[in-house]
Amino acid sequence: MEKSSGCTLCPRRCGADRLKTRGVCGCGAELKVARAALHMWEEPCISGDRGSGTVFFSGCPLHCIFCQNRAISDGRAGKIITADRLSEIFLELQAKSAANINLVTPGHYALQVREAVKKAKTAGLTLPVICNTGGYETIETLRILSEVTDVWLPDLKYVNSDTAALYSHAADYPKVAKEAVDFMVRHAGPLQTDADGYVTKGVIVRHLVLPGHVTEAKETVRYLYERYGDTVWISIMNQYTPPEKELPYRELNRRLTTYEYDKVVDFALSLGVENAFIQEGGTAKESFIPAFDGEGV
Repeated sequence: MEKSSGCTLCPRRCGADRLKTRGVCGCGAELKVARAALHMWEEPCISGDRGSGTVFFSGCPLHCIFCQNRAISDGRAGKIITADRLSEIFLELQAKSAANINLVTPGHYALQVREAVKKAKTAGLTLPVICNTGGYETIETLRILSEVTDVWLPDLKYVNSDTAALYSHAADYPKVAKEAVDFMVRHAGPLQTDADGYVTKGVIVRHLVLPGHVTEAKETVRYLYERYGDTVWISIMNQYTPPEKELPYRELNRRLTTYEYDKVVDFALSLGVENAFIQEGGTAKESFIPAFDGEGV
């Protein structure tokens, strides 16, 4: 598997020669980063009071029509950097007292990311490394990232293939993502935290509840709890933000209602879920979507 020629890093396996053209992820062979800064809006054990040292990579193989980070998911926004510069960024975030290094959508840069993290560790990086992913990953790429990952933070966006096909053009998403989460759980085991409550190892699976999709959200929570019990923490998210451009699916042109979200949380409680994160208040605000202006890059 080459990092540029005949790319197979993601499940799309587009085969693009990324030295010459962009892959389905929207990116060429060079690392492209849109933001590297302390991020305060992750789960409490990730951000806490110190903030998560979050690096937002440009591009994504999924291109969900409702993408919350749509400003960078097409691979156009961001700054091209080297793996050496990326390793420096990690150390700079550590110097700012970040609680961890949080790699957002790194899969299509897996080889360069592995190189950069290893170099940073040699130079003194001691923070836990979080792999923050949409869940649509090949096992081969996860093996590369597992060499430098302590904590996995995947999405499980869908358990219904029809929904995945409709909103992400990826009918295989449920199968691929479930296999990915299985790998992550085998690799990291139960969630562990340090004396200050910051995560150091384990798996947190996120599910963004989509408006009009309470039933699928319940099915997702059920799947995770029945398969992993309390080994995996479930983050049930209510921060869906409708795109500025109206979508052809009416349900996605509005925010999630409190009633819808509460139905999912109540269902999780009825199952006996104890290890979960929930969101309260007005999280569906633009303030939860950072400015991808090259800060820290």
